[in-house]
Amino acid sequence: MSDTASYFEDKKLKQVDTILFDFDGTIMNTNDLIIATWQHTFVTVEGKERPEADIIRTFGEPLFTTMAKVLPQISPDAGVDIYRRFMLDHYHEMIHPFPGMVELMSDLKAEGYRTAVVTSRLPGTTYKWLDQFDLRRLLDSVVTCDDTDKHKPDPEPVLIALDRLSAEPEQALMIGDSMFDILCARNAGVRSVLVGWHLAVPEEEITGPNAPDFLVEEPGEIKAILAGLNND
Repeated sequence: MSDTASYFEDKKLKQVDTILFDFDGTIMNTNDLIIATWQHTFVTVEGKERPEADIIRTFGEPLFTTMAKVLPQISPDAGVDIYRRFMLDHYHEMIHPFPGMVELMSDLKAEGYRTAVVTSRLPGTTYKWLDQFDLRRLLDSVVTCDDTDKHKPDPEPVLIALDRLSAEPEQALMIGDSMFDILCARNAGVRSVLVGWHLAVPEEEITGPNAPDFLVEEPGEIKAILAGLNND
């Protein structure tokens, strides 16, 4: 975990009572499903797979944006149709919450924190998977890519969530697994936590000028960060 003591000494911070979660790769382990789905799409369109690292670099980006960029030889609608058909046929075999995340969300809800998911995923699968694992009851709001004209790393998705929750940026903490999440939070004036089970963030980003405010290796550390922030 980050050196929270020095962080608290350096800054006078408002009480944090609002927690924003990314979905894919943060709450839900969809990594294997997303990689398999992209490989299926590449094989269907190009006849071969691509390096897994190329797929991981797109984590956190809206699907249509990535599709237009990586498969310009077909329309984004056609590519997304191939992608979604495979994903909907296989998601039940390949997704599950990361260990400790459901317990963390339950604890935060019970302790009175305002909570929301802020995701670049479309609402259909977002709500389907939240309901599959009975997570929607633990959230006060869900912001998907259909709710915003601009997407991570633009601050708009986080700002929409804050508006819905009647919260100020200083009251919020954003938890994510990609630099799209961290920069979205930073651009909105919200402190950020990068989860240690991320796949898409190189070390130079973790320690660079746009580094997250905190890094955690397991969900329980987030409660320790909140305790420190709120006892400052």
